[in-house]
Amino acid sequence: MKPIQIFALLFLLIGFSPASWAIPAPQKLISDTTTDVLNTIKANHQEYLDKPTLMFKMVDEKVLPHFDFDRMTDLALGRYKRKVKGEKKQQLVQAFRDLLVRTYGKALLEYNDQVVDYLPMRGSIDKGEVTVRTEIQQQGGFPIPINYEMYQRDGKWLVYDLSIDNISLVTNYRTTFAREIKSNGVDSLIKTLQQRSKEEASNGR
Repeated sequence: MKPIQIFALLFLLIGFSPASWAIPAPQKLISDTTTDVLNTIKANHQEYLDKPTLMFKMVDEKVLPHFDFDRMTDLALGRYKRKVKGEKKQQLVQAFRDLLVRTYGKALLEYNDQVVDYLPMRGSIDKGEVTVRTEIQQQGGFPIPINYEMYQRDGKWLVYDLSIDNISLVTNYRTTFAREIKSNGVDSLIKTLQQRSKEEASNGR
């Protein structure tokens, strides 16, 4: 499984262990979204297998609204952020989003009832910036740490980065974005993401 597929799978498999304290808003958002998504998968599993486009639509509607793709794209662009504006920026954001829709859809069908524990959050809810820390328990192996970087905008908590085993999604894409832009330009980067999205869709079940 590719790193981006693992990322997609792990975000959507989040549950939480019972705890004596109230669940902070960012954790509750992830938990509630996951419960809704997994219940939808169980009720429509065969239909999604037969017609993956329905799965992609569900992911787009239920999961991705909790991501800030504009901010993620800016962070992934790094020093090239100021050079990508207007229509090109929107095309890049859309290509990035489409790719994640498809990798999410494929990953969801591989759910194996993994247990995820929440660790104490870092940051400040009052200041609107937190790191939601989790560990995914692996049978016979070490737990996998997953950290979600979230911030509050207009009263909503949004994900703008996450790390798996201390490897940041944004940092990983920053290397890819920079290499492609430097070698072939922004148009080539957009086409590359669009092509990867098509490949993910065609390789789906």
